Amino acid sequence: MGFEELLDQVGGFGPFQLRNLVLMALPRILLPLHFFLPVFLAAVPSHHCALPGTPANISQRDLWLEAHLPREPDGTFSSCFHFAHPRALFNSTLRREVQSPGEPEGRTSTVPCSQGWEYDNSEFSSTIATEWDLVCEHRGLNKATSTLFFVGVLVGAVVFGYLSDRFGRRWPLLLAYVSSLVLGLASVASVNYVMFTITRTFTGLALAGFTVIVLSLELEWLDMEHRTVAGVLSSMFWSGGVMLLALVGYLIRDWRWLLLTVTLPFVPGIISMWWVPESARWLLTQGRVREAQSYLLRCAKLNGRPVGEDSLSMETLSKVAATERVVRRPSYLDLFRTPRLRHISLCCIVVWFGMNFSYYGLTLDLSGLGLNVYQTQLLFAVVELPSKLLVYLLVRCAGRRPTQVGMLVGTALTFGVQLLVPSETKSWRTALAVTGKGFSSAAFTTAFLFTSELYPTVLRQTGIGLNSLVGRLGGSLAPLAALLDGVWLSLPNIAYGGITLLAAITALLLPETRQAQLPETIQDVERTSSLPGVQEEEMRN
Repeated sequence: MGFEELLDQVGGFGPFQLRNLVLMALPRILLPLHFFLPVFLAAVPSHHCALPGTPANISQRDLWLEAHLPREPDGTFSSCFHFAHPRALFNSTLRREVQSPGEPEGRTSTVPCSQGWEYDNSEFSSTIATEWDLVCEHRGLNKATSTLFFVGVLVGAVVFGYLSDRFGRRWPLLLAYVSSLVLGLASVASVNYVMFTITRTFTGLALAGFTVIVLSLELEWLDMEHRTVAGVLSSMFWSGGVMLLALVGYLIRDWRWLLLTVTLPFVPGIISMWWVPESARWLLTQGRVREAQSYLLRCAKLNGRPVGEDSLSMETLSKVAATERVVRRPSYLDLFRTPRLRHISLCCIVVWFGMNFSYYGLTLDLSGLGLNVYQTQLLFAVVELPSKLLVYLLVRCAGRRPTQVGMLVGTALTFGVQLLVPSETKSWRTALAVTGKGFSSAAFTTAFLFTSELYPTVLRQTGIGLNSLVGRLGGSLAPLAALLDGVWLSLPNIAYGGITLLAAITALLLPETRQAQLPETIQDVERTSSLPGVQEEEMRN
């Protein structure tokens, strides 16, 4: 007897599993609140050099700024430079500029801001950019906070992956809750940029515990039939968190209060751990049969199954435990030992990197769009819902590979079309960005399903874990790619679109898995034809 048969006895989908899904909804909602928090936390409002003696009167102020600040090509005042010598104001009679004394005729030199900046507080009362002047020559430090946060998530995935295999699911999940709360509060109390960056990086490490453990705790208590439904439902909770962030960001304009607001929900999360069950499958792999029996009996009781200690005897569970220990998760190296599996792993790595690179590139940079940041964030969240429903239909009708390729190509095309749209047409650029977010979100949803079907059962979690790790690397580099606009304004879009297109081409090399039986062993994968067309022909026969 295997664990799946045990799960059939106690109920593979019932009130016990539904309660577990509800308990796991909180970390699903909290993750996007922190992952996309830089949209508001690190926002850069309009700003210009601080000019001593600037008059308070609005009409005089405009003339004063005209005399002291150069204009950008789009007509706005420069954010990073001021005139070395103030220009004389317009002569109202002659309608011409009078050159400032000491300034050579025909030349108006500019210098960087030396006395700080003045910020427009109409949209944000305070951000980390305004708190520590992370603008102009220091704008890279602002982007670095997001990159280091995702580096922390990457490292945390490895750390919590080990902890969850070594100590189970519940205690590392509790550690993730407590450490996220403590580090989040430390970030709120940061007195300088260095302290904030360090605490946010470690917060990313702590939050990685949710990304690693929550999925395992859900799937290991579910039967095979309901895992896809649970995956879609969990994805909806993520979208709900993205929409919630738009509302919270709109209501709270100060970065410290905003960060505190999204950190405090970890408290009820800690309390909820009282009802979170340990994975009975993991307990059996560790030989902790009596504890596994206790949780299985709780599951049967809540699901209304007439199962007693006789049906779940220590002898029966010991046999299952012996079987589970034999098939414990192998190492990452096993993903590259055989040619067919190596081909799948390398292709999936490229797909996941490009997918995350474009997704976070779109989500974390909302500049240059026609709507304000709150409206754009809400649109970005709302568009995820129909895109995930579309994926559900397409993967059933067209297949996994065409859907994956189509969504990635659609994402790449939106970046390409943005290169052709003038920057002045804000509405078109916003529509393209929202469309790209829909395609990118759909590619994300497809990838989780497609990847899980490509790997054999004995390596499925390992394969998804490796690709998630590489994906987080793409997510950490996405904010830095936005800095390429300093070299050439169109270069970030070229980078995002080019890498996404490469991911789409690579996805074409993967085999189709629609209506195919899930491979159980590495040998099952190696026996599959390496030519996608041949495999599809076999599937039809």
